[in-house]
Amino acid sequence: MLGVAHKALAAGMNVVRMNQRNCGGTDALAPVLYHSGLSSDVAAVARNLFEQDGIAHLALAGFSMGGNLVLKLAGEWGKEAPPQLRAVAAVCPAMDLAASADALHDRSNRLYEYYFLWKLRRRMRAKAKLFPTHFDVRRLRRLTSLRDFDDKVTAYYCGFTGAVDYYARAAAANVVDRIAVPTLILHAANDPFIRILPDTRKKVLSNPNITFIETEDGGHCSFIATAIDGHDGHWAEHQVVQFLRRFQPERK
Repeated sequence: MLGVAHKALAAGMNVVRMNQRNCGGTDALAPVLYHSGLSSDVAAVARNLFEQDGIAHLALAGFSMGGNLVLKLAGEWGKEAPPQLRAVAAVCPAMDLAASADALHDRSNRLYEYYFLWKLRRRMRAKAKLFPTHFDVRRLRRLTSLRDFDDKVTAYYCGFTGAVDYYARAAAANVVDRIAVPTLILHAANDPFIRILPDTRKKVLSNPNITFIETEDGGHCSFIATAIDGHDGHWAEHQVVQFLRRFQPERK
């Protein structure tokens, strides 16, 4: 995301980076956890920019979970999106949450899953120290997969009945067909754990507002190209900025 911000600034765009709940040193502000369905948080930031700062042109960009969030919001807004919203871009978005979470548990992806679980456990313990009457670290016992964590922790503290309910309700796949603003989705065929199910792919390809680019290589948010002729090699970030520039108002 920082690469996108640098390129956007170079292209004459103002950039606002949204920290997810508990990110950016905000753990002590409230006894809440972030999750993949909080498109309402993105909407709240957007509304604040419209109402408090008078922003007249806005684009949303997100990577991985952030990609799911911006696509979900754009789909929820649909044709009723604020007129200030001009475009959306998502890189390796986790649109099909259940399939992607389960792919993390594949033997070839276990290292990624161990890392994610370590980070999530660490954050949960930090939250429990700040809000000991709200969070129970005993829920971290015997968790062996991301699905386990989402079932026993995320769902429990975020208002879902379990991981199945969470994945079903938080996935952008539910509303991607309703996106009504120009949207770019970048996906790599060899992404180790992001899965796009056939029905979701059909929705994406059938929506004339979506430009879907799938590369053979790229992994998960790692589209690295050769750094030549002034290009720094961050291909995905370059693609996002070039796409958004098409909807940038002309400067007077």
